[in-house]
Amino acid sequence: MKKIIVTGGAGYIGSHTVVELQQAGFEVIIIDNLSNSRVEVISGIEKITGIRPHFENLDCLDYIGLDKLLKKHEGVDAIIHFAASKAVGESVEKPLLYYRNNLVSLMNLLELMPVHGIKNIVFSSSCTVYGQPDELPVSENAPIKPALSPYGNTKQVCEEIIRDTLHASKSMKAVLLRYFNPIGAHPSALIGELPNGVPNNLVPFITQTAIGLRKQLSVFGNDYNTPDGSCIRDYINVVDLAKAHVTAMKRMLDNKCEESVEVFNLGTGRGLSVLEIIDIFQKVNGVEVPHKIVGRRDGDIEKVWANPERANKVLGWTAVESIEDTLRSAWTWEKRLAEERIK
Repeated sequence: MKKIIVTGGAGYIGSHTVVELQQAGFEVIIIDNLSNSRVEVISGIEKITGIRPHFENLDCLDYIGLDKLLKKHEGVDAIIHFAASKAVGESVEKPLLYYRNNLVSLMNLLELMPVHGIKNIVFSSSCTVYGQPDELPVSENAPIKPALSPYGNTKQVCEEIIRDTLHASKSMKAVLLRYFNPIGAHPSALIGELPNGVPNNLVPFITQTAIGLRKQLSVFGNDYNTPDGSCIRDYINVVDLAKAHVTAMKRMLDNKCEESVEVFNLGTGRGLSVLEIIDIFQKVNGVEVPHKIVGRRDGDIEKVWANPERANKVLGWTAVESIEDTLRSAWTWEKRLAEERIK
């Protein structure tokens, strides 16, 4: 059985990926410091798959601790690296936190991987590396624009660090997965997006407003150059996204990578505005989401959606879940959380 480490594996995308890895027959070790996740997620994973993943409460900034952990779990075949700070707005307010967390954690892993015989890494990147693209939909060949936020810049720099490291090492391989906007929850409603404190992402703020935890949703700007004035994104179901990681992992382990570093956009190829998402959510779930228009938010890109053809053809992966079903799953998850709070 192939052994995979998932950093940030108790987090939103990480936990869904752990489920898909276990269901595909991989042994999984989660490394997570629980700074933006909860240990209860491990039990949710176990309920879905029937397997409790190994869990290590560790910060990837802890070089010595990471070294000891890799010695403890010998024979790891690959790492999927999710662990990072990820909110655009927060990164503008706390840039040094983002540079330290996102860059140093990756460098620690890349330095320790060859020491422990680990040759493969899947990196959680982002469409923010494209900035505001000249052409839409955006393909992997689009130029990397100056980042509009420290968060986006850390993803650009992390990709550069991986390329330079692999150029020097020759024996390692990496797949960089540039996500668009992951939303929704597992159909079991046993795991989903679980932000600590006030959500930084749109859909959990929508669900928390609909359930009554938040008074009102703020829409940041209605004066962008888009049909309804609000920002446009490519919203992808989190389970679809998780499955892409399994596909990418198998590609590396089966020695099918054509280059030492491969890049794939993970999106649906469809752009939807913030106001459209609110409208679809209200219609499919039959609930109201109180919202108001406020000023633009620093660091936000006006519009971006994916050209996913490379992932479709080369990886053989396609996003299949509809936006309606995805937003239903988000609401089902939020209602389950509400039931837990009542208990």
